[in-house]
Amino acid sequence: MQDRDRLKRHAALVDQMAETLGIDLEEAALQGALAMDEIADAVLRCTGCSDPMYCAGWLAAHGGGAEQTPGYCRNKDLLARLRPGAA
Repeated sequence: MQDRDRLKRHAALVDQMAETLGIDLEEAALQGALAMDEIADAVLRCTGCSDPMYCAGWLAAHGGGAEQTPGYCRNKDLLARLRPGAA
C-alpha cells in the first residue's frame, strides 16, 4: 500500500508541476503530443526525487505559474517540450 500511495503522491506532483507551467497533460495526450507511457515514465522519474517535500513547497510558492521547472526537476526536459509555445 505504501508504494501505491507514493505513486499517487508523485503523480499529483507531476500534474501540479505541469499545471504550474500551463500544461494540461490530459489534453497533450489527447492531441498526440504525449503518450500515456510518457506520463507513467514521468511519474516514475519523479519517484526518484530526493526531496518531494521541497518540490511541493516550490509548487506552493509558484501557484500563479512559472516559466520553467526548478533545475532539479527530473522531468524538466519533458515539460519544457510540452510547454505552450515550445518549438
